[in-house]
Amino acid sequence: MTAELNSFAWLLDRLAYEPRRNGKLALITDYFRRSPDPERGFALAAMTGQLRFANAKAGLIRALIAERADPELFALSYDYVGDLSETVALMWPERHGAAGHNRPAPTLAEVVEALLTTDRRSLPALLAGWLDALDETGRWALLKLITGGLRIGVSARLAKTALAALGDLEADDIEEVWHGLEPPYAALFAWAEGLGPRPEASDPAPFRPAMLAHPLEDEDFDRLAPADFSAEWKWDGIRVQAASGLNNQGRRVTRLYTRSGEDISGAFPDLAEGIGFDGAIDGELLIVVDGRVQSFNVLQQRLNRKTVSARLMAELPAHIRAYDILYDGAEDVRALPLAARRTRLEAFVARHGAARIDLSPQLSFDRWEALAACRADPAGAGAGPDADAIEGLMLKRRDAPYLPGRPKGLWYKWKRDPALLDCVLMYAQRGHGKRSSFYSDFTFGCWRADDVLVPVGKAYFGFTDEELAQLDRFVRKNTINRFGPVREVAHGAEAGLVLEIAFEGIQRSTRHKSGVAMRFPRINRIRWDKPPHEADRMQTIETMLAAIEARTAAPSP
Repeated sequence: MTAELNSFAWLLDRLAYEPRRNGKLALITDYFRRSPDPERGFALAAMTGQLRFANAKAGLIRALIAERADPELFALSYDYVGDLSETVALMWPERHGAAGHNRPAPTLAEVVEALLTTDRRSLPALLAGWLDALDETGRWALLKLITGGLRIGVSARLAKTALAALGDLEADDIEEVWHGLEPPYAALFAWAEGLGPRPEASDPAPFRPAMLAHPLEDEDFDRLAPADFSAEWKWDGIRVQAASGLNNQGRRVTRLYTRSGEDISGAFPDLAEGIGFDGAIDGELLIVVDGRVQSFNVLQQRLNRKTVSARLMAELPAHIRAYDILYDGAEDVRALPLAARRTRLEAFVARHGAARIDLSPQLSFDRWEALAACRADPAGAGAGPDADAIEGLMLKRRDAPYLPGRPKGLWYKWKRDPALLDCVLMYAQRGHGKRSSFYSDFTFGCWRADDVLVPVGKAYFGFTDEELAQLDRFVRKNTINRFGPVREVAHGAEAGLVLEIAFEGIQRSTRHKSGVAMRFPRINRIRWDKPPHEADRMQTIETMLAAIEARTAAPSP
């Protein structure tokens, strides 16, 4: 296969239109098998989100197209297409006879290396030359590479699975060595193809693939025995893996990873700096203030930050509630049964005594009915004022080893039933990527006491493709105003559409006009049968908030 960027572009184009997982897997594996190093390594890096270009940003792309096309035409086209890369790729004019027009298309490796090394002032001319040399699909792939938003339905896990399929490996084998390696992964490809040894990263605090749970279904209870399982709270934070060890120079390296392996240590230096153990534990990242676990909305104030102020760290201290151990010192304990790992974890936490790390409590039960009662009333089952930070239960087989991925029959998550509100659709905005031609982002509201609708949230999932088409038709037929890509739809007492919204929690917020913020809102049902005036009122939300605040105000035990 040729090493030109157009070959990578062809792959991305095929992946974008291939709906089947196995079809995508075959396309990627075939590309890896036919492409040379370092092309395939940089392709893997792109699909796994490992490429970052400090000087190449979306603003540069907008500036270039403004020089080649009518800005008003671009604005109208971008509004309709909804994707910057696709719009520019389609609109970029051919420059027949221009200097450099007949230059060969760059390779993927040439593009990546140039983007990493070219200074900000030289980049516009370089990028314009590439766009002149590439065809429409090649331009689209180049711009997707720069913006980092491939949106081709390929997860990092699927790309690693395709790499493993080059030989006799599993995706988990790739995961075990992935962290600590850097593009273009020549040694990794050689190992996958049986042409080289297993790469050994020297990272003293690597990420280990996380074990995940299946949702618990009603029919599962008939085949599961309570005695075989332990249970604990499912905390409403984010999954975190804390790994720490000494490097070759004797310096301690500590990292905090999300369940997908993203390093978030920089956002939580207060937590990372307090970890002095050798090993790796699995737990939940939470904000704990005055001994109480805060809501996920509070945690969000600490997430996705490159830097964090001393004031924010003092006001919202980070905490790990540990529920598993992967490495005890240099010993890999993942093959031990859960019961044995729990004993090791308890001793590990007690031995190291980190102020910001404690144990997630286990629940005592002998019947499923008793556990259901805990799920329905966490406060009464021992969670006390932390009850509002609990989103359900985790069930884990006592004899289960810690396995990467989502093995069947070992771990289950039993989430609490979501809260529901009937809301009125107020505004709609077109989506991106495959949804760019549909109105798929919906803002909804509830009635105030003076019969005025107030926006209370926004949802963009929870519906089927058929329901999306129905919602899109409703928006187009009932538009009463337009604000760029946003349409205002009819939403009076009699004319409008009611949406049943499911959500995991709600709290007061000064950032929203309604004064509230929902946690994970999604469209649960379209209430074609319900008139808008029968939708819920803000008083209903106030009642919910009052109940939450009453529990929070209760004294600590």
